[in-house]
Amino acid sequence: MKPPVAARRDHERSRHGDVVNDPYFWLIDREDDEVLAYLKDENAYTQAATADLAELRETIFQEIKSRTKETDLSVPTRKGDWWYYSRSVEGLQYSIHCRVAADGPTPPALPEDGSALPGEHVLLDGNVLAEGHDFCSLGGFEISPDGRLLAYSFDFSGDERYTLKVRDLSTGADLADEVGNTYVSLAWSRDASTLFYTTINDSSRVYRVHRHILGTPAEQDVILLQEDDERFFVDVSLTRSERFLEISCHSEITSEVRLLDADDPAGSFRIVTPRRNGVEYSVEHWAHPGDPARDLLLVLHNADGKVDFELATTPAAALGEHAAWTPFVAHQPGVRLSSVDAFAGHLVLAYRRDGLTGLAVHPVDAATGTPAAQGTPIEFPETIYRVGPDDNPDYDTTRYRLGYTSMVTPPSVYDYDVTAGELTLLKQRPVLGGYDPADYVQERIWATAEDGVRVPVTLVYKKGVAADGSNPCLLHGYGSYEISADPYFAVPRLSLLDRGFVYAIAHIRGGGEMGRQWYEDGKFLHKRNTFTDFIAAGRHLVAEGWTSKDRIVGRGASAGGLLMGAVANLAPDDFRAIVAGVPFVDALNTILDPDLPLTVMEWEEWGNPVADPEIYAYMKGYSPYENVAQVQYPSILAITSLNDTRVGFHEPAKWIARLRAEAAGEQDFLLKTEMEAGHGGRSGRYSSWQEEAFNLAWIIAKTKVEANTSAKVAGSDH
Repeated sequence: MKPPVAARRDHERSRHGDVVNDPYFWLIDREDDEVLAYLKDENAYTQAATADLAELRETIFQEIKSRTKETDLSVPTRKGDWWYYSRSVEGLQYSIHCRVAADGPTPPALPEDGSALPGEHVLLDGNVLAEGHDFCSLGGFEISPDGRLLAYSFDFSGDERYTLKVRDLSTGADLADEVGNTYVSLAWSRDASTLFYTTINDSSRVYRVHRHILGTPAEQDVILLQEDDERFFVDVSLTRSERFLEISCHSEITSEVRLLDADDPAGSFRIVTPRRNGVEYSVEHWAHPGDPARDLLLVLHNADGKVDFELATTPAAALGEHAAWTPFVAHQPGVRLSSVDAFAGHLVLAYRRDGLTGLAVHPVDAATGTPAAQGTPIEFPETIYRVGPDDNPDYDTTRYRLGYTSMVTPPSVYDYDVTAGELTLLKQRPVLGGYDPADYVQERIWATAEDGVRVPVTLVYKKGVAADGSNPCLLHGYGSYEISADPYFAVPRLSLLDRGFVYAIAHIRGGGEMGRQWYEDGKFLHKRNTFTDFIAAGRHLVAEGWTSKDRIVGRGASAGGLLMGAVANLAPDDFRAIVAGVPFVDALNTILDPDLPLTVMEWEEWGNPVADPEIYAYMKGYSPYENVAQVQYPSILAITSLNDTRVGFHEPAKWIARLRAEAAGEQDFLLKTEMEAGHGGRSGRYSSWQEEAFNLAWIIAKTKVEANTSAKVAGSDH
């Protein structure tokens, strides 16, 4: 079967005196029958080109399935008089959300067989919700403070426009209240009479906050805030203390918070401090146990040059007066403060240092009755890991729930006893089939970028794998929006490791792994660092004998897909294959079009090529679609979704079409479009496992791993 050939139709782009022909511009129209037919032809070609991998795909799918405890429960979380949890059932795609009455401070024991807890109340069954739909995504899920009502939202297409409903938990029946075109953030007033929610405009930007009085028509809902600055998103929430309702307006570099007494849902929100361009801040409320006049707002901010953020306090009683912020945990360059959680008797500060995450507990000082500025870090035995806050809805508690994982340790849930300073493991995700973390090795190495900067790279591989240059390797990267690609465990990855793969994560600039400056050094006119860091990581893996150029595969998604496209152009000889998921590969054309979803807010991440000719020229120099050359490219698998509102399906469609038309040498380019999905791909766990099995089978085939694995990995069954 021959690959489809997209028609070339002239379309002129003229900016800053630069005139460019974009022959595949027409592929942008998802309503065009010819576009849909082309996508289906590409899917048929991809299916035919990978038909010989069907057996391997099924093998990998069964490996993932056999390692997963299909009937299982999450660790229950205490909120008020109930323990809340979710559970999965073998054969069912979606989670079932439940609760049981609380009769003590510790979570109920979990049945070993994963069955329902005694006295279970089912709140929402995702499988029932999804009936009759090929796609189903649960959005908001908020229990009212009194535990009587559930506000939830769902999306049946993948376009992230959710329908909001309210359920009476005493009867299990939905009320008449229903609102369409909402986003995921929801908040209840303290008395559960009023629900606050957000809606989306035509550009897929969350721009309005509404107040809905239960039992009234949605048409009567009041718009409390409309954010007209197209750089900003809005969301709404209820503080853990349940004292305040909070509206946050935030762009990529600026934020503004408004608060309202949760006992006064008809009142007016007041601004904590007005927005200042380039100043980001978030707010958490700490309630003094004996004197409300001494309540504090904890403000995490980067004002006045606090690049890695400072934690400050301001009196809650001064809300609306824009009172000064008093430093509480001082700014320390290189220690990026991420978030703060407030409880009656303690605070927990999340941070990152030297490329790793951490948590520090700040108890309330008995002498002063206020939180202590000196915190105690929670210690862990591994040297490479990821730790962060888990679900902690209860304000009056002496326990802190956290999540922990590493490249070899499955996701684990702990309770930290603040009084005793002790960690208790509540559950580690089961990995069936005899998985033993001692059979695998994780380590961190450092690559040197072309400008001399040291770039951390995290590895995991099976014991017995030697750095002899012959290992297949999958190198993952992202590198945008200050999002960190931290170490984590994944069951599907075992299908690679047990076949002798070295799996690596490149912690490249543009991400947040090494602090805020690491991010700043990978955006705007420094974006090229993101791409060259990844290339340096790949070359270092080859130079150190972990793999070879003909057995290394690069993988990234979304902005990481842009990374993959740029790397393919800059270093086509350095990688055997590239997997680009929902890839942002037509970056310049998208950022030039303010009518496309989310474009204007993206100018604070990439720059504004509409107004700035220097940004235009710089983006044109790296945008993958703009720079396809007549060279031999690695094999490329591009995966997208028709209903993706974050990265349009047309971007990889145009990219693959241009690669086919203009690249030289032997061509191996595939485009796979999910016709009923969004940015996150297919919904449902079995569907996602099948999708991942498809990707991993293709990666394995490209590295030709099956021929010599048995001689390389001690103890391997392959």
